[in-house]
Amino acid sequence: MATASRALRSLSRPLQRNASHQPNHLTLLPSALSSPPILSSRSLVSHVSSSSSSSSTSSSPAPLLRRHFASSSLRRSATAAATVSHAVDANAQPPLAQVTKADMEKLLRQRNVGISAHIDSGKTTLTERVLFYTGRIKDIHEVRGRDAVGAKMDHMELEREKGITIQSAATYCSWKATPPNESSAVSGDAADANAKDMAKKEDFHINIIDTPGHVDFTIEVERALRVLDGAVLVLCAVSGVQSQTITVDRQMRRYNVPRLSFINKMDRQGSNPWRVINQIRNKLKMPAAAVQVPMGAEDDFNGVIDLVRWKAVYNEGHKGITVRESDEIPAEYLELAKEKRAELIEQLAEVDDEMTEIFIEEREPTLDELAAAIRRTTIACKFSPVFLGSAIKNKSVQALLDGICAYLPNPAEVPATAMDMSPAATKRAAETAAANEADPEAAEAARKAAGPPTLSLAPASDAPLVGLAFKLEEGKYGQLTYMRVYQGTLKRGNLIFNARTGKKVKVPRLVRMHSNDMEDVDEIGAGEICAMFGVECSSGDTFTDGSTQLSMTSMFVPEPVISLAITPEGKESANFSRALNRFQKEDPTFRVHVDKESNETIISGMGELHLEIYVERMRREYNVPCKTGKPRVAFRETISQRANFAYTHKKQTGGAGQFGRVMGYIEPMEVDEETGKDVAFENRVVGGSIPNGYFPACEKGFHDALEKGMLSGHAVTGVRFVLEDGAAHSVDSSELAFRLATAGAFREAYLKAQPVILEPKMTVEVVAPVEFQGAVIGALNQRKGTVADTEVREDEFTLTAEVSLNDMFGYSSQLRGLTQGKGEFSMEYKCHTPVMMNIQKEMQDAYRKKQLEKK
Repeated sequence: MATASRALRSLSRPLQRNASHQPNHLTLLPSALSSPPILSSRSLVSHVSSSSSSSSTSSSPAPLLRRHFASSSLRRSATAAATVSHAVDANAQPPLAQVTKADMEKLLRQRNVGISAHIDSGKTTLTERVLFYTGRIKDIHEVRGRDAVGAKMDHMELEREKGITIQSAATYCSWKATPPNESSAVSGDAADANAKDMAKKEDFHINIIDTPGHVDFTIEVERALRVLDGAVLVLCAVSGVQSQTITVDRQMRRYNVPRLSFINKMDRQGSNPWRVINQIRNKLKMPAAAVQVPMGAEDDFNGVIDLVRWKAVYNEGHKGITVRESDEIPAEYLELAKEKRAELIEQLAEVDDEMTEIFIEEREPTLDELAAAIRRTTIACKFSPVFLGSAIKNKSVQALLDGICAYLPNPAEVPATAMDMSPAATKRAAETAAANEADPEAAEAARKAAGPPTLSLAPASDAPLVGLAFKLEEGKYGQLTYMRVYQGTLKRGNLIFNARTGKKVKVPRLVRMHSNDMEDVDEIGAGEICAMFGVECSSGDTFTDGSTQLSMTSMFVPEPVISLAITPEGKESANFSRALNRFQKEDPTFRVHVDKESNETIISGMGELHLEIYVERMRREYNVPCKTGKPRVAFRETISQRANFAYTHKKQTGGAGQFGRVMGYIEPMEVDEETGKDVAFENRVVGGSIPNGYFPACEKGFHDALEKGMLSGHAVTGVRFVLEDGAAHSVDSSELAFRLATAGAFREAYLKAQPVILEPKMTVEVVAPVEFQGAVIGALNQRKGTVADTEVREDEFTLTAEVSLNDMFGYSSQLRGLTQGKGEFSMEYKCHTPVMMNIQKEMQDAYRKKQLEKK
C-alpha cells in the first residue's frame, strides 16, 4: 500500500532511470562518495560569501562543484523555512532588514534546543551528560545523587529533594560536531585538541533549556517551546509514549517546533526501541525512523550503529568521554542494520519528494542525499529521526549532540513574525480589509475586525531590536528576565521599550545563564537567549529599541483546574502578599483572588503538586508557613440548548430613572480554536433601536452575569449571547441601565436553557508491577473512573483511565498502599464534562441553602 501511494504521487514527475541502475538496491551500503558535502557549515558559509561573485574562476572544477551543491542545500533550507513560514502567516510582510554574510556565518553554527519529555524519562540526566561532554561542568552528578550535590540544572533545593524538575533552566555550551555526511570514521575526545580527527569536526554553539516533565508545571514547557527553534523529545525505552509525552507533542505542534526523538534507558530490563518507534508513529501521528541500531540491549547495551554514516560507534574511557567509530559492523547486527536502514529510507520516501524519486528509481541514496532528506523533513516538521542511548550509562549522548547540530534548524531557518502596532499600519490594514467588501455594512464590520498587520522578522544584527521576555524569576539582585532576541542586537546600557506599556527602561546588566550561575556579557545577537536584571515587565512582553512598534504574540496559558484556601499561620505579614504577587508574576498558571463571600485568599493552579510546591516555597523563601483548606475543584456551569429573552429593566426613584430593554437569545458555544475562547457577545441590532454608545455596557453586563452561575455559584462558560433588538428612553436610559438589563436578561434565559454543572475530567496514567493490576483497576472503578487503555509488559503494566478530578483526591497515598510503594501515576486535565444528575442536585441544594443562610 505504501509503495502504491508513492507510485501514484510520482506519476506527475517524469521517471528518468539510468540504465546502469540495478533493482532492489535499497539495502546497499554507502561506498566511496564522489559527491562533495552539502550539509557542511563551511560549505554553506563559503557559498554565502561567494554568491555575489558568480563570475569567480577556479583552476579546478571541484570548488565550483562544491559551491553548486552548497547552493542547492541552502535553497532547500530556505524552501523548508518558507514552508513553515507559510504555515505561520502567509500574509506577513517582508522583514525590515536582510541577514548579512557575517550574520549567516554565525547563525549557521547556532542552535536553540529544548529537552522535553514525560516525568522521569531522564531529561535532566541527559542534560547533565551534555554539559559534561561539552566541558561546561567538570563532573557528573545525579538527580538524586548520594554526594548531596545533585544535577546542575536542578538548582532549587526542592528539586533536589523531590528528584523532579520544577522550573525550566537555561544553559549554553559549545560542541565540535561530526558532519552527518563525513564518510570516514572519526574517533577521539572533543577535549583533545591534538587529535587529527578533530579537524573534520565543526564548532557549534547550543542554547539548551531543560524543562519539567510533570504536567503541573506545563507552563514551563509551553514558554520554552515558544522561543526555541528545535527540541529533543526524550522517551523511555520501556514505557514509551506516555501521557505527558502526548501533551509535549501537542505543544511542539502548536509552535511548529521540529524535534529529534531520543529513546533513553536502553540499559533497562524490557527495553524495546522498535515498540517505542511504532508508538511515535501511531500515538503521536509523527512519521519516524531510527537513525541508529543498538548493539546489545539491557545490561549488554554497548553502543550503536549509525545508519546514516554506516559506522559502529562505541563510548570508551572515563564516563564514556571518548567516542570510537569503526567501519566494521559486527556480523550479528549486520542484517538488522540493513533492514532498519531500508526502513529509514522508506519512511523518508513517504514524506519527501526527492527521496520518493530515489526510491522509485530503486537506487541507493548517497550519503549527502540521505542526510539532506533527514534534515529537510525534520525542519519541515514532517519527520522525526530517532536516536538511541542510555544517559545514565553514558552511552550515545555525543551522537545525539551531533544530530542536534546536523538536523535541527538554525535561527535563520525558523520563521518569526511580529504585529505592527503603529497607528498608520493598523489604519492601513483596516482600510485594506474594508476595501475588499462591496457591502457598506460588511465593509464596516471588516474594518472593525481587522487586526494589525504582521511583519516577518530577520535574525540580522543591524535590524531594529525585537525580543520576547518569556520567563521571569525573582533573584537576589532583583527581577531576572529571560529573553529571546529575534532580531537586532541587545547591549548592556541600552535603552529599550516595552511594546505593551510603552515604558522606556535601561538594561543595567546582561547575562548568559548556566542554570543558576550567571556570566556577564556586553551584548547578545539575534537568535540568542539571554537574561536581563533590573527590567520590570511581565511574562510575554515584547521589547524593541523604540524605532518600531512591533509586538510578538505570547504563549498559550492553560486555565487552572484546582484551588486551595490559604491562610498564614499566626499574624499575617507583608511577606504573605509579597510572595503571592511574585509567584503570580512568575507563573501565569498560578492565580490568586479573595473570595467575596468567605473573604478567604484562594490560590489556583494546575494540580495538587503545583500548589503544594508554592506553599512550601512560601515557607522556605519568605518564612511564611501557611495553612491550607480542602482542595476545591474548578467546577463550571454551561447551557445545553438555545433560549430566547426579552427583558426590560425599569426603575423609577424620583428624577431620572433607569430604563433599558434588550431582546435576543443565548445558545451553547464550542471553543474557538483560533482564540481559545468559549464565550462571546454578538451585536446584531440594526435600525438604531439601541444607541451605539450602550453596546459596550451590554457586553459588560453579559460578562458580569458569567461570573457566577445560578446553579452552584461557579463561573459560566460555553455561551454565546446574541443581542438582536431592544429599546431605549431618551431620558431614563443610561449605560448602567443597559448593563443591568443585559445581566438580568441572561439570568432569565439561563434557567430556560437547560443549564448543567461541569467538572474537570482528568486523564490518569498509572504504571505499576503486574501483580497489582487487579487492585489498581478496582481502586479506579471505586472512584468512578473509566479505563481507556491497558498495556502489559514483562513485569509491569500501564493503565490509562478518565477520572473526575473531584474523585482523585487522596489517590497518591492509596496507590502507594496498594502497590507497596512501587506504583506511580500522572494526571493531566482533559476537558470539562457534565456531572451526574444526583451530584448536580446535591450541589444545587447546597448552594441554595447557603444563599438562604446569607439572607
